[in-house]
Amino acid sequence: MNSNKKMARIAGFLYLIIFITAGFSEGYVRAGVMVTGDAAATAQNIVASEGLFRLGFAADLVAFLCDLVVSVLLYQLLKPVNKTLSLTAALLRLLAHPAIASVNLLNHYMALQLLDGSDYLSVFSPDQLNALALFFLNMHTVGYLIAGAFFGLHCVLLGYLIIKSDGFPAWLGTMIIIAALGYLINSFGNFLAPGHEELFDNIVVGPAVLAEMSLCLWLLIKGVSVRKMTSKAIVA
Repeated sequence: MNSNKKMARIAGFLYLIIFITAGFSEGYVRAGVMVTGDAAATAQNIVASEGLFRLGFAADLVAFLCDLVVSVLLYQLLKPVNKTLSLTAALLRLLAHPAIASVNLLNHYMALQLLDGSDYLSVFSPDQLNALALFFLNMHTVGYLIAGAFFGLHCVLLGYLIIKSDGFPAWLGTMIIIAALGYLINSFGNFLAPGHEELFDNIVVGPAVLAEMSLCLWLLIKGVSVRKMTSKAIVA
């Protein structure tokens, strides 16, 4: 197995871990405890599922650590196509998840810390603590949207590089670019047109899951070859 194919399969395996861990944390843990507009119910869910809530934090952290490695591996695989664009794409991905989304986990953790019954929090009433916990979870959502803008730009470049490379099918790059538009619409739409969160979520979820899972499986099963990755390289 050549080194490029090995790197591709490692990237695909890590991508699969990201899907499982990030999907579990965002789609199951936080979605399961948050009750929109109801701080008391949200707080009750967090306290009742403290172990699960902590596991969601750990799962996200694993996902972002894996994404750091995926960023480097995708750069290595795609730099023969265009080194400058590949590096830019890698930096955008590193900023999106290993940097912004990782720091954003503080909001997740703060929601739990506010409800742990510590003496230093006794200056707040239970209702105030519940409201603050929900506030931090809402801020986590905002942080996710900010990271999503960086990730959307990453996907635009990633899709372009995939299209230009013979190591991947062009349709895969096109799918990634469509998903990128969804990420950007979701991020900017939530800030510019509040009240339509469900619409923007629906715009991004389907294309993103389909495109990124397709890329994950292609990397994991097909990989790439050195010959193909260098045959259509363009000048950086």
